[in-house]
Amino acid sequence: MTMTKTPDPLSKARAAAQELHAALSDAATKQGGAVKADLEAVQQKTRALMDSLKTSVNAQQEAARKHLKEAIAKLDTAQKHAMEGAKSFGQAFEASVRKTVADARASAQHISEALAEERSANARKTGK
Repeated sequence: MTMTKTPDPLSKARAAAQELHAALSDAATKQGGAVKADLEAVQQKTRALMDSLKTSVNAQQEAARKHLKEAIAKLDTAQKHAMEGAKSFGQAFEASVRKTVADARASAQHISEALAEERSANARKTGK
C-alpha cells in the first residue's frame, strides 16, 4: 500500500508561484490585447498568492520566513508592474511585462529557498 503525502502550504505556494511564472511567460509571448487580459488575471492570482504567503510566514523558521518576506515583496512588485503594463503601450508595455515575469520568477525562487530551509530545519529536528 502506497501512502501519498499531502503537500504542505509552502509546497502549495511554491507550485502556485511556478504556475504564475509560467502563465506570465506564456502571456509575454502573446500580442497586445491578449496579454493585457492575462495581466489583469495575473494581478488577481498574485494577490491570492501573496495572501497565502502572509498567512504562512509566521509558521516558518526564521530563515524560511526571510525568504517568504522577500517572495512577498517580489510579488508585490510584480503586481505593480502588471498594473503598469495593463495601462501602457509599446516599449513601456513590453518592459512592464518583462519586469513582471522577472519578479514572478524571483518570487518563485525565494519560495523554493524557503521550502528548502524549512525542510532542512525539519530534518535537523528529526535527525534524518
